[in-house]
Amino acid sequence: MAEIIKTTCLHANHLALGAQMSPFAGFDMPIQYAGITAEHLAVRQSAGMFDVSHMGEIFIDGPDAERFINHIFTNNISGMPMGKIMYGMMLYPDGGCVDDLLVYREFQPDHYLLVVNAANIDKDYEWMLAQQEGFEVNIDNQSDIWGQVAVQGPLAEKTVIDVLGLDCAAALGFYEYCNALWNGKRLIVSRTGYTGEDGFELYTDQQGTVEIWNRLIEAGIQPCGLGCRDTLRFEAGLPLYGDELSQDISPIEAGLGMFCKLDKAEFIGRESLVAQKELGTEKKLVGIEIQDRAIPRNGYPVELEDGTQIGTVTTGYHSISLDRSICFALVKSEYAALGTPLWIRIRKKTFAGQVVKKRFYQTNYKK
Repeated sequence: MAEIIKTTCLHANHLALGAQMSPFAGFDMPIQYAGITAEHLAVRQSAGMFDVSHMGEIFIDGPDAERFINHIFTNNISGMPMGKIMYGMMLYPDGGCVDDLLVYREFQPDHYLLVVNAANIDKDYEWMLAQQEGFEVNIDNQSDIWGQVAVQGPLAEKTVIDVLGLDCAAALGFYEYCNALWNGKRLIVSRTGYTGEDGFELYTDQQGTVEIWNRLIEAGIQPCGLGCRDTLRFEAGLPLYGDELSQDISPIEAGLGMFCKLDKAEFIGRESLVAQKELGTEKKLVGIEIQDRAIPRNGYPVELEDGTQIGTVTTGYHSISLDRSICFALVKSEYAALGTPLWIRIRKKTFAGQVVKKRFYQTNYKK
């Protein structure tokens, strides 16, 4: 039976703009419009916008909402101020990752919004429901109701204020949000970003999402596809679920332990992460810079000079911003130290490189 491919509320807009479309996370999504390089540079130098309506929105409320989220979430939301956003993961008991996500603390007591990855919406929702016993909470998957446009780049703030009239954006710090109205419907304006640049996410109903998109297009903002979204997030050292995090890759292995508060009394997977911290892990995620223009790709072997394979590339590109060939790779922990020489096998040849910091590009968030 053929897989059913979903579409976002902006699908017709993408087709009208001549976007190159492709299935992604169960949705027919734009990969590029003007080209990955042009779109990438628009975000780095001015502003670009993305349809991210495929992401999931799950609302949780009730007397035990804080306690429940702390139970399923690696970060600590205790005492989290209203209007703040927090990044973290949901884990299986063995420390593998169900998903990485954002938690929004709503502007009313005991109310939260969880934003999850598109490919994991159903899985995440079912996982939350399975953990609900013993907690007085309501879990409401509204992913089919909301749309979302992300505006990213050094001119993002000016764009959302001048073009959309969203003055509340100027007062937001990094990982904060405000509520506004768009045609009488709720509009969430958040400042997180997934590109390494300043940026905003605009969540509202589907009709409002189309109107926001069209207004930005009329103002000349560059539409951007998932192709450059991947090159941008990768340069900034940000993980993609399924590549750098998965059921088989824990946050400790991925170098994301800072988002796992092991001093919390408990959360699902905590004991496994504590053991990994104390005993170490067999593999670690590293950055590698290659001394050549050859392009490493997902799945390519990482080797020692004698040809012994010690890891695998998870994401790799010839960086548009940096003009260097770089990659993330999951390697045996004993070869993860900065400066370690490693080789990437690309078809029949190997290319020398060395371990470097995973944040390849100097990010420009508004702190």
